[in-house]
Amino acid sequence: MEHDDNASGPASPNTAIQRLAARIDRPIVLVGMMGVGKTTVGRRLAAMLNVPFCDADEEIEKAAQMSIPEIFTQFGEPYFRSGERRVIARLVGEDGAPERRVLATGGGAFVDPETRALILKRAIAVWLDSDIDTLVARVGRKGNRPLLRNGNPREILTRLKDERGPAYAQAPIHVKSGNQPHQATAMTILKAIDAWL
Repeated sequence: MEHDDNASGPASPNTAIQRLAARIDRPIVLVGMMGVGKTTVGRRLAAMLNVPFCDADEEIEKAAQMSIPEIFTQFGEPYFRSGERRVIARLVGEDGAPERRVLATGGGAFVDPETRALILKRAIAVWLDSDIDTLVARVGRKGNRPLLRNGNPREILTRLKDERGPAYAQAPIHVKSGNQPHQATAMTILKAIDAWL
């Protein structure tokens, strides 16, 4: 991010972030595997940019009035993906001017071709990526992952990461999320967006 070279010295990080925020004219959509930290990092990022934060999975649960595991169990994954696409379309402003916000999506959202095309057209897509060890450690803390219920989480995550990688790679911005603090990851995303814009 740029610095002022005037008598008062370099611009503070907050000034640089405000300048960048003013240049962002559409939603920032975080995509990537479950457990990569999209929601936690997304909240930090939204706070830094002073824009609203939305979690697509929470919005889907509100719209359906049931949990994601319940939707998967009762209706199956295709039904869930269809509802997910409609919710994301609304959140990226498909029917009007896109609103500035940070949106965290579920791990499979960007893999759906229609949802991916919509995000790429209407938003700034950021692929948040982690190694398998980090993902396994993070998803092990939660029991609400329908795709991990029937089998070894490491094997399932490895297969999903391999299958979904080519779709995620279509996001114009790719940021690694390791064991660093979420604030540091959010700052890396801001720098990457700044360079991309």
